[in-house]
Amino acid sequence: MRKAKGEAVVLKKGQQDILLDYNELRKAVLVLRAVNHKLRQRMIDLLEENQRMTVTDLYVKLRLEQSVASQHLAILRKAGVVQTERDGKFIYYSLDKSRIGQISNMVEELVA
Repeated sequence: MRKAKGEAVVLKKGQQDILLDYNELRKAVLVLRAVNHKLRQRMIDLLEENQRMTVTDLYVKLRLEQSVASQHLAILRKAGVVQTERDGKFIYYSLDKSRIGQISNMVEELVA
């Protein structure tokens, strides 16, 4: 049975109740699926090392086709893992560390 939008469910964990908001859970699933890919993990590592990079920087370092790099960056951007900043004709990608922290906290809460 699918839950309606905006619906929440309470999980019992010992004596503690955990309230899960399905909208937030769907967002977390999107992020976890996005980062659960070897190539995207390598992109995340490069962005962490270099702070910000263009798609050209990424596909050259990873030895990819430009279209492949762009597709994977689009997945990461849709999941909120990376953010973009335009500087003239260049678009720079960087990690959205606050979003990654939010998802990390949610996962830790579920696992703990």
